[in-house]
Amino acid sequence: MAHELPKHIDIHEEGPREGFQIEPPGFTIADRAALIEALADTGLRHIQVASFVSAKRVPQMADAPELFAAVRKRAGVQYTGLWLSPQGFERARATPQVDLTGTLYFYASDAFSRANNGIGAADNAQAQRAWVARYRQAGLPISTAYVMTAFGCSFEGVISEEQLAHTLRFVADLEESEGFRLDTFYLADTVGMANPASVQRRVALARRILPHARIGLHLHDTRGIGMANALAALQVGVDLFDASIAGLGGCPFCGSAHGGAAGNICTEDLAFLCRELGIETGLDIDKLLHAARLAEKIIGRRLEGRLMHSGLPEELHAAPGTSAA
Repeated sequence: MAHELPKHIDIHEEGPREGFQIEPPGFTIADRAALIEALADTGLRHIQVASFVSAKRVPQMADAPELFAAVRKRAGVQYTGLWLSPQGFERARATPQVDLTGTLYFYASDAFSRANNGIGAADNAQAQRAWVARYRQAGLPISTAYVMTAFGCSFEGVISEEQLAHTLRFVADLEESEGFRLDTFYLADTVGMANPASVQRRVALARRILPHARIGLHLHDTRGIGMANALAALQVGVDLFDASIAGLGGCPFCGSAHGGAAGNICTEDLAFLCRELGIETGLDIDKLLHAARLAEKIIGRRLEGRLMHSGLPEELHAAPGTSAA
């Protein structure tokens, strides 16, 4: 299972979408557009701006078309959206600023699928056949897929590796029957139930069943080990991660009995970890810190990023007369 650490990784930014969908409605388009533009200035090449979902269930995303229109796009940056229904996809298609992608979504947890998408995991998986046809009709290659709750679920608890394997085998069979090959396949720790050992085992499982796909991870830091999980993934050669500036994010439907929702691993903290390990990200950490502090200013409370509050090591100097102990 051991690999050399990757020389370079790609980080896809999810904060503008995943972060603001968990916050109360009311943040201005101007502020959110300014944050997206600051993120694009860091070297990020993929930013998920907003979701095209039910305005009744997620009113925070009701203005997605207007937000896309307000962003001054930077060349070389992909500005994507998320949708889970044909209606959402048509709204995205009608928004010319969206960089459309042919992405499929699966669930390892039946209960979470019902809560998040209104149908069970098996029915949702079968529904992806219609999405393959819909994307082809729109001229979009089917390039990426996610399996959400790949490690566990707040409704069902830990998802077994056999449950995950069942979903992965369905994806492989779907590729075969529909005649496509995924470039990228994400394991999503939607509610933050992964641990470093389970990350490494499930990455290996995904590679066995989908050997042609680049395996990415969408990690959450709900229980404080999100960055340990990222390190474990790096140690087995994973080179693609979703992350959110300042640790923004979560899912409106995945809170626990103890309150709160799962926050994403932090973009600037992950970039710093990679810098310390000698892994290239192509990102300017000073500019990431600027974007993180801008996010905190917009949200109006202390956010979860560590580096944004502690500063880079080279910036720190012990005050005279103080102990380093």
